[in-house]
Order: sequence, then C-alpha cells, then structure tokens
Amino acid sequence: MKSYNLGLLPRLIIAIILGILIGQFTPAPVVRILATFNSIFGNFLGFVIPLIIVGFVAPGIAELGTGAGKLLGITTAIAYLSTLISGFFAFGVSTTLLPRIIQVNSQFAATNPEEALLKPFFTVDMPPLFGVMSALVIAFILGIGMAALKEKTMYNFMSEFQKIVQMIITKVIIPLLPVHIAGIFANMTHAGEVARILSVFGKVFVIVIASHITIILLQFLVASLYSGKNMIMALKNQIPGYLTAIGTQSSAATIPVNLECARNNGVSEGIREFVIPLCATIHLSGSTITLTTCAIAVMMLNGMPVTLAKLAGFIMMLGVTMVAAPGVPGGAVMAALGILQSMLGFTEAQLALMIALYLTQDSFGTACNVSGDNAIAIIVDKIAQRMKLNAA
Repeated sequence: MKSYNLGLLPRLIIAIILGILIGQFTPAPVVRILATFNSIFGNFLGFVIPLIIVGFVAPGIAELGTGAGKLLGITTAIAYLSTLISGFFAFGVSTTLLPRIIQVNSQFAATNPEEALLKPFFTVDMPPLFGVMSALVIAFILGIGMAALKEKTMYNFMSEFQKIVQMIITKVIIPLLPVHIAGIFANMTHAGEVARILSVFGKVFVIVIASHITIILLQFLVASLYSGKNMIMALKNQIPGYLTAIGTQSSAATIPVNLECARNNGVSEGIREFVIPLCATIHLSGSTITLTTCAIAVMMLNGMPVTLAKLAGFIMMLGVTMVAAPGVPGGAVMAALGILQSMLGFTEAQLALMIALYLTQDSFGTACNVSGDNAIAIIVDKIAQRMKLNAA
C-alpha cells in the first residue's frame, strides 16, 4: 500500500474550500465549534509567538557573531539592505496597484468586522510569558551576549530550546493550520465577507510573483554590473536553484543545489560555502515582498490606514525578524506574526488570513530568496578579491 502525504499548499486549498462550504451550508452551531477551536488555537499561537522569536533569533545572532570577521559583517549588511529594498519596493508596488484592485466597503470598514463573526462556545486564556517586543529585546541581549562570550553552555541550551520550538511548529502548528484556516473561512463565509476576500486572492498573487521576478532581475543586474559577469548567464545558472526551491519550499534544503549554481557562476569555493548557507538564514527578500504585499492587502480589505510611516518600521523590523524564520514551509510568516500583531495591530482573523495568503505562494517566495542569495555571493566574491588585492 502506498501512503500519500499531501503537501501544505494542497491541504491549505482544501481547508479553504471546506471552510467556505461549511460556512455556506451548515447551521451556526457547527461554525461555532470551529470558532471555538480557532479561539483555543489562536490563543496558543499567541503564547508560542514570543517563544519562537527567542528560540530562533537568539541562536541566529550568536551564530552570526562567530563567523568570518569583516566578510561576515559585509555579507550581513548586504543581505539586510537587499531585504529592506525588497520591502520598500513591495510597499511602492502595493500602494500603487492594490487600491485599483481592492474596493474597500465603507460600511464594512466603518464597523468592526469581528462583530459579524460567530463567537466561540468557550475560550481558554493563555497569556504569553512576555510580549513580542520584550521577546525581541531578550533575543538580542542573549544573542549578542553569546556571540561576545563564545561560551557553549548557554548556546547549547538555546540551540536545544530552538529545536523544541521548531518541533512545536512542525508537529503542532503546521498540521493544525489547515483546520484553523478552515474555521476562519467558515466564519467569514457565514458573516458574508469571504466573496470579497477571495476576489482579491488571485490578483495579489500575480502582483507578488511579478514583484519577485523584478527583484531577482534587479539583484542580478547589480551583481553583474559590480562583478563584470554576464547577467544572462548568471540568471541561466540560477534556474536549477530556483526550481528546486519551488519544489522543496525550503532555503535550507536548496543549499546543495544553490552551491552548485554559485560554482557555475564562478564564485570561489570559500566564499560560496560561507555566503550561501549564511544567506539561506538571514536573506529573505522574497518572503519580505510577500509579507509586505499581503499585509497591505489585508489592511486595505479591512479599511485600515496604509501609510509609509506605519509600514517603514514594520519593514525594517521584518528584516531583523526574518533571521528567526525556521527552515520549514511557512516559517517566515510564523516569525512575522508577532510584529504583524504588535506593530500593525492585526487581529486573530487577520493573522489567519495573512497565513493563508502567504502560504499560497510560499514556494515562489523561497525561490526568490535563494536566487538573491547567489546574487549576493557574486558581489561578496568580488569584494573579497578586491580586499586581497588591497592587502597585497
């Protein structure tokens, strides 16, 4: 007997369809059962979010502090700059195109959409141990401290804690996400809001993919101009890495193929073996594009004000928080839930909608991430060559 294991994306699509059918054709008590599950799961997610941040950001920062000195700093700075450019590019594209796609219902925007949703039968309160911003501060203090002291006791403890948190994500949160999203869509269908939301899904998806491709072309253009390499050949050499990332949905799983792409691009062995694994952790330009675009779409759907002042801080913090993204499908959106909640004021239903929007294109975001990693590798390789010449 063959066992078939559906991937996360098919399960998510099935969950959305089932949620719509349940909300459309079943009585209110059935929807309230799902709403009760959503309430419990949402509270659990809120409890785990600060732990995800501490568990992944602190060891990530500690690892960044024990690398290759000056080149480590240069690579990290380039990766963060690339992430920022991607985020602000997504802001510009989204604020230009999305208002033409999303027609905000003034009556809906003037009221609280949560009031139209059915309430759970009961709730289980799970207050987090500390807030999201406190979690980030704790993670920075621990990460910088571990990097400075170079002691192994705390680092080993945090590494094991990271494994526990990742196990919670892979064994509990990811498997239950389709049920959570089915419940959200059932409730939104019952409240009569799902048709307007679904009409936006496909158009947002097209904008996100087009933005990914544009950023990849820009990254390789800059890399080619700086290094003197042929841009068309570099892009052609990246195709295997791009396609592998689409299939695996994991930057980490794509590292072996991406190293081969870097070798074909003429990146020296020492640089490619340093930059590619590092950037697989700290450089997530595609994920930042998706999260920024989807966040703006959700805000517009709910009549929330979208301003550069509000989104700038979110994008800059997103670039840091992406270090916390675990190497599992949907890891980036999991790491971003905290700042979506604290900086943009997203509700539980809006967070669930963000998860659904993000996961529908997760593989393409990962493909954009790993492609940008190789563009950075080309740039860092050229910088290293110039540093050697100057030293000589």
